[in-house]
Amino acid sequence: MSLFSFPDTALIRPDSLSWVMAGLIVFVVVIVLAYSRRSMAGDRNGRAYYRNVVLLGVSALVMVFADNLLLVLAGWAISNLLLVNLMIHKSEWVAARNSGLLALKTFALSSSILAGGFWLLAESAGTASIHDVNSAADRSSPLTVAGLLLVALAALAQSGALPFHRWLVSSLNSPTPVSALMHAGLVNGGGFLLARFAPLYLKQPALLHGLFVAGLATAVVGTFWKLLQSDVKRMLACSTMGQMGFMLMQFGMGLFAPAVSHLCWHGLFKAYLFLNAGSVVREKRVAVSASGNLAVRIPFALLAGIAGAAAFALISGIDPRFETTGCLMAGFAFMAAAQLAWALLEKSSNIASLVAAPVVGLGSGGLYGLSVRLVEGVLTIPNQAQPLDVVYAAGFAVAAIVWIALNLNLASKLQSATAWQRLYVAALNGSQPHPKTVTAIRTTYIY
Repeated sequence: MSLFSFPDTALIRPDSLSWVMAGLIVFVVVIVLAYSRRSMAGDRNGRAYYRNVVLLGVSALVMVFADNLLLVLAGWAISNLLLVNLMIHKSEWVAARNSGLLALKTFALSSSILAGGFWLLAESAGTASIHDVNSAADRSSPLTVAGLLLVALAALAQSGALPFHRWLVSSLNSPTPVSALMHAGLVNGGGFLLARFAPLYLKQPALLHGLFVAGLATAVVGTFWKLLQSDVKRMLACSTMGQMGFMLMQFGMGLFAPAVSHLCWHGLFKAYLFLNAGSVVREKRVAVSASGNLAVRIPFALLAGIAGAAAFALISGIDPRFETTGCLMAGFAFMAAAQLAWALLEKSSNIASLVAAPVVGLGSGGLYGLSVRLVEGVLTIPNQAQPLDVVYAAGFAVAAIVWIALNLNLASKLQSATAWQRLYVAALNGSQPHPKTVTAIRTTYIY
């Protein structure tokens, strides 16, 4: 079969995407190893831990630099096996072992799906070279469409998207540096896969719509679940779900450069949050009561959002006209800038804050656009906004309604409604880890 053929061309073909992902991998691995010097000091399995972290980094580098489908698949499978080993860490701890086994089942499924997708793509193109598959595959062939669908499903499973999320929210028995490595690196493997086959996905509108809808569902559910958590690591896991969902939405909109940019920045920020999670117990939480008149705060927050959206569109180079999904990216930039200004105005609505809000919105939108522009300038992958249609418009409307509802605190006003109470309980139950991965009795914790 062509998947198992090793052509005369090099098995390793570095490109811009490879170097961007490699930079992220090396940086995160180095930071995790440095953090582990104190976190894992005296651990009886410390030597195996360090070996597995290094090997995981090497296997991930092989995956991102490889041009042969079989080599990518090998790097993918080995990285996941090493991650499972790191998640379990001490097999005597039953809950940790069950977390690893649950992840292993998901990864085995995703690897099998990915193998099938790669085989179909190789058969369609007649080669196992990714570069040649992207250029030679028959884009209208059922083999190509089926192969891309399977690759997308494998990406969803790796990223913890619905309905493959259970392993992610059940992985929190891992040592904290392993959680950082997982959420900053391995969950991004799905995004890397989608970006690697960007030329093919851009010719498949139906698959892009599917990615957008799957991403929207994951983003909304993950963000809602995050707000219900009392455990900091579980909150961060649900946050990763939400962010991976937004990344998938960007891929679905055909905006591969913004998606890769989001992948990188989220990975770095989430690594910091996990490594800093221990400091939460020392924080003194003070309830911040909203100050100022809504009639004053809302217009200035909206002004900040408009400034942020304009700066994003101008600097990123993404066309914000209503004909394409580029306008949706401007809309999301508007939400982000307005949200930042709203948080500022909640603390204080004096003259200084009112003046600062639009400036903050302008700066945040500009920095977001600059990050997208820099990544797009480095990457050689295509970036093509899709025609705006009812699927994209309806999806953005859902995201906007959820955003508005959260900011107007409608949840507190609906607490007495039976439908809301049922939704709350269902969401709280759905966000829980698998029962077998929970340590219910302290004496069963093996350290």
